[in-house]
Amino acid sequence: MRGLTKRYGGLVAVKGVDLDLRPGEILGLIGPNGSGKSTVMKLVMGLEKPSAGSIRLDGTEIAGWPSHRVARAGIGLVFQHARPLMRQTVLENISLALLPDSLLRLAADPAVGERAKAIAERVGLGAVIDRRPGTLPFADLRRLELARAIARDPRVVLVDEPFAGLTGPEVAAFSELIRGFRDEGKAVLLVDHNVKSVAALVDRVFALYLGERIAEGSAEAVMADPTVRRVYLGGSIETAARPEASFKSEPLLSVAGVDVLYGKAQALRGVSIHVHEGEFVSVVGLNGAGKTTLFNAISGLVPHAGTIRFDGRDLAGQKAAAIARAGIVQVPETRELFGDLSVRENLDLGGQHLTRAEADRQRDWLYDLFPILKDRERQTARTLSGGEQQMLTIARALMMRPRLLILDEPTLGLAPVILELLSKALERMRATTPITVLLGEQNVTFALPHADRVYVLEQARIVWEGPPDRFAGEMGSKYL
Repeated sequence: MRGLTKRYGGLVAVKGVDLDLRPGEILGLIGPNGSGKSTVMKLVMGLEKPSAGSIRLDGTEIAGWPSHRVARAGIGLVFQHARPLMRQTVLENISLALLPDSLLRLAADPAVGERAKAIAERVGLGAVIDRRPGTLPFADLRRLELARAIARDPRVVLVDEPFAGLTGPEVAAFSELIRGFRDEGKAVLLVDHNVKSVAALVDRVFALYLGERIAEGSAEAVMADPTVRRVYLGGSIETAARPEASFKSEPLLSVAGVDVLYGKAQALRGVSIHVHEGEFVSVVGLNGAGKTTLFNAISGLVPHAGTIRFDGRDLAGQKAAAIARAGIVQVPETRELFGDLSVRENLDLGGQHLTRAEADRQRDWLYDLFPILKDRERQTARTLSGGEQQMLTIARALMMRPRLLILDEPTLGLAPVILELLSKALERMRATTPITVLLGEQNVTFALPHADRVYVLEQARIVWEGPPDRFAGEMGSKYL
């Protein structure tokens, strides 16, 4: 790739990327959410057309080709979400990928069945070849995606999030299968949020941030790169925690043994956390770890197993609206503002349950907390900058006067000056109000200064808990 660029209106998702992928090499493409990783994969596969730049396969320009031509040229994509034919067996799904890609050859080679069985054995599906995909566990569905890619015999393999939803042993097994592509001389481009698993598997790492290359080289060198650590960790770590003993002994929120499944993918596995009234708790983890799923389970937005209690009451069976009215208010990562309504109208919707006098007092407090919103009061939400929209999203949630405020990745895509404003607002809330905050972040430098306690969520599990001043010594070097 040379000068690869993709624009969506005024947004530049990929900016002049130069990248080489060699035969017999596994290249890991990493970067925080919104870095442009998926866009690069789509551009190579022909699912999107580049705005500028070149993509060459063995010297042939393929930029802008439709995806079926790209596939015929020798590039295969292993999808993150399995897309098998549900009425066909495992063997039939693999056999389909082995059929001739020509209308002039309607009969399959007699050896197709044996080749399909051999591929099934290779990926660990030999015992389930007669079963249909709907009866398979999640890991076997991922194996079926790999089997279909092997059957197409591509020269370049794009692997999208191979480790998402897998257990530790399953990650190890999939890593061996992906190494098999390299051993056959194929070029592999791998994208995954599980940075540790990527680093252990790849030959080189290419790090993106906001669509641009920030580092390239060995996994060890890229993980130690100051710019990479800054975009993942946020910089230096400062803490100012209050001891847990200073809060009431009974937690306001208690999450015990919570599991969440998305189809057959396990997004949370036995997660337990607690938050005391008035406490600020941060849940840190890389993208894909399960932070949003945890918050959505607490807010009643996704079904779950396990127990979630708030103020002594079990939330099982309660709808999201009832949970919000009870005092748990979530600020979603995606903001979800009413774009055609003004700043004032968005705030008024958040405070519609208040009397006029109460709403006026709450709004005035929020304008003092976020002065820019007062200046933009009559401006429609969609015309605000990203940072202003984030402030409005938080302010609208605070208009509901929550007892527990959940903030999901509030720093995502924001400029440093906006991060400073949000940081000061959180510190002021912490010092002057009784509000309880549960913050989800991958930027630990933003998360830790505002935390009394920290949980680390990794691959759907809580792997560490403690005060923020212990994080640097016990988890800082292991976080990436």
